[in-house]
Amino acid sequence: MDLAALIALLVAVLVAALLPIAASGSAAAATPTTLLVSAPASYADRDTTLSLALDASGVPIGEAPVVVERWDGAAWQVLGPVVTDLAGAASLTVPVDRSPARNLLRASYAGDETNAPVSVQYVLPLQALPTSTTITGPTSVIDEQSVYLGLTWKTSEGTPVAGRVTLQQYVDGAWRWVTTVSTSAAGFVNVRVAPRVDSRWRAVSLGAPWAARSVSTTHVIDNLPSGVPVALPATAPRPRIALPAQPRARGAGPNPIISRLSDGVWRSMVGRSWHRGCPVGRSGLRMLRINYWDYSGYRRRGEIVAGAVVIRQMARALSDMYAAKLPIRSMYRVDRFGWSRRVNGADDYASMAAGNTSAFNCRWVVGRPGVRSPHSYGRSLDLNTWENPYRSRLGWVPNSWWPRRSHPRVAWRSRTHPVVRIMARHGLRWSYATSDSQHFDAVPRGGRVIVVPGCGVAVCD
Repeated sequence: MDLAALIALLVAVLVAALLPIAASGSAAAATPTTLLVSAPASYADRDTTLSLALDASGVPIGEAPVVVERWDGAAWQVLGPVVTDLAGAASLTVPVDRSPARNLLRASYAGDETNAPVSVQYVLPLQALPTSTTITGPTSVIDEQSVYLGLTWKTSEGTPVAGRVTLQQYVDGAWRWVTTVSTSAAGFVNVRVAPRVDSRWRAVSLGAPWAARSVSTTHVIDNLPSGVPVALPATAPRPRIALPAQPRARGAGPNPIISRLSDGVWRSMVGRSWHRGCPVGRSGLRMLRINYWDYSGYRRRGEIVAGAVVIRQMARALSDMYAAKLPIRSMYRVDRFGWSRRVNGADDYASMAAGNTSAFNCRWVVGRPGVRSPHSYGRSLDLNTWENPYRSRLGWVPNSWWPRRSHPRVAWRSRTHPVVRIMARHGLRWSYATSDSQHFDAVPRGGRVIVVPGCGVAVCD
């Protein structure tokens, strides 16, 4: 006999032993009776055999009627009377319900002139069926879009299970809870997910009294870019400084937002990209946060600091680049790279070595100590600096591989290139052409190009 059946049997015996004896004189003199009820543990939706044993002080009571009832949630329903044999035993075939509450039975013996009445309650032991939980759905998703994962919970025999299932995602070396849902009567539920990275998923059914817990296999979803990745020549050198990917894009389209410099941004800039003696101060600068397409084809959100009088021109130009899906490698503020004695400002050498796009930086011209860079005024933009090198007095910076090469999307050597044409449309001049292909100078509407001392005829970045 298994543990569940043994416990149920003991409960039945104890309940019978504690029943009060009737107060009448004849009942008080009656012999106490014992009614034992037992059944083997069984799966739901099957029949099981209920065994009854009736005796009085160890003596079997034969040919005695016993009424067996079942609780249906509202009232007791008679399953059928049975009559014990000469050994005091009887049996009855009863169906096993999925709900323990509906497996509650009551067996009653009315007694006679010599044997006391007895009534016991008994819960049919329920054995959980083995189950399987499966997860199905697409194996890839375009970034920023969603897909549906189908969760199915069935018994080993294929019977649907309606119950609670948890969806989990594998993150940072562990399975993490995502949501808990309920399957339908068909044992199925759809869950919508929008993963922003390659991801692994599984479904865990939480189990029910009649259906065992189970765990699905792992389902992998590959996150694909919504844009077209940049295809660079196999022999092209990669930036010497690797930057982390910037945050994913916010909002639809380029979504440019221009604002004044916050205290936190200004604190980061002071001593790096700005210092005393710079020709423009905090009030004359603005922050631009804007979405862009990165080289992998994903939408990112970058930021630059530029002069207040030209920031909208830069925003429109970068918005047009976004619309044309012309990629940008990265767009971090240049103060991220720290102070550099070589340029007396934020480290533009490091920014270029990372291929970073930036604007304002109060510093010297690269390779010309003491000569103020046009970037000090916040009206110059350096774009995709790794693929568009600058010819300084010390040679090509940041590399000498790209100057003789172009690329239809990220490296320009002609005014007919779409990037140069977009910049020109918004008043950003390609001032030094292929001698400094990364560099554009913004000219305000009705304004003039700032003439920087020492940069009249020389290339200054």
